[in-house]
Amino acid sequence: MGLVTGLVLLVLGILGASSVIIKNKPEAKELIEKLAKYQGYIGAVACIWGIWTVISAVLNMGWIKVAFTWWLTYLATGVLQAGLGFIFGYGLIQAYALAKASDAAKAKAEQTFKKLVSIQIPLGFAAIILGIWCVLASFMYKV
Repeated sequence: MGLVTGLVLLVLGILGASSVIIKNKPEAKELIEKLAKYQGYIGAVACIWGIWTVISAVLNMGWIKVAFTWWLTYLATGVLQAGLGFIFGYGLIQAYALAKASDAAKAKAEQTFKKLVSIQIPLGFAAIILGIWCVLASFMYKV
């Protein structure tokens, strides 16, 4: 966790909640459109990074006894990165990772994608909040 993770979460959150942000702040549309050009690549990288973060959080469950808040933040960061990353990188993931996958795997990925898209906006706002926390915490605490 840290500054970079917080910034990545902010970017994912802005993309995830873009429709609401643009509705309330029309001047943000131009910036969001610049980000949206790269959302597939941002998403694919974030998805992989998020999956690794979740695995790492599970492997480091000993942190729960010592630093529960940090462990929970770490796990939540991974879940949000993986979820939003999967949504934005789905096109690339489908084209490359699922190209030779079985029909069952493709159907499962499509089902997961549809579930995540239905909660994209709340995930986006959660990522913004957690991203702000990670950025602030990176300056407040040197872990």
